[in-house]
Amino acid sequence: MISRPTTCHDVESAKPLPAGTTPQLTGAELRERCLALRGAGEEFPFRPELSVFKVGGKMFALSALSEEPLRVSVKCDPGLGEQLRFTHPSIAPGYHLNKRHWLTITIDGSLPITLVANLIEGSHELVTARTTRPRQRITPA
Repeated sequence: MISRPTTCHDVESAKPLPAGTTPQLTGAELRERCLALRGAGEEFPFRPELSVFKVGGKMFALSALSEEPLRVSVKCDPGLGEQLRFTHPSIAPGYHLNKRHWLTITIDGSLPITLVANLIEGSHELVTARTTRPRQRITPA
């Protein structure tokens, strides 16, 4: 079986993967993907080893980047989140988060990197949309 590299820099070091698995993200690659999104920053409000990625002061992803297995929690549309949890065993309701709006993804090789990347980007978009929409003024009746 020929394995695909996880990044363009891994071409020479790519190793065969077990059947049924896809390349996995490392903690460093996950951090790089989150910080590459427009306006994204990293903070550590909960504990030193738990990276919280924010945009506009709002959290869009969090992960303990050095833990095994690597997990990332992202915000998601509730309907899509329910469908993803039903379809993929490595996607669960958000750990210590609002279970309706957050997913925790275990990066164990069972999901394509593109799906994980799309969920991170989608979370960023959801949070960005909420922080950039104009506030409605409440007028007294």
